[in-house]
Amino acid sequence: MVETEIIETLAQSMCFLSLTAFIFIATFSRNEKMELMAQNFIMFSLLITAGILWWLSIAGGELWGSNYLPKPLSLLCVVVAIAARLNIKGQNVSFGANPHNIGKKEEE
Repeated sequence: MVETEIIETLAQSMCFLSLTAFIFIATFSRNEKMELMAQNFIMFSLLITAGILWWLSIAGGELWGSNYLPKPLSLLCVVVAIAARLNIKGQNVSFGANPHNIGKKEEE
């Protein structure tokens, strides 16, 4: 059987990998093909991370000193994986104030 420390290290590494890819999604979105590849990578890495976190919980391991965290974080990984597949094509979905247009509207 695999030791829980190895599963914990694997879970943290996958979280880091997924987060890093998610941070650079704006860079990948300059090219439609790269954006699709990045979205698929993020989705699959988050789903794998969710599985590893669930496995860590079942194995009785801890994540950052807590045996409660792995299951909720695995659910969060699944939700973010689904959200990573949403392709909004630069559309404003929040309908909030755009800081780049505030100065321009005041001048007009």
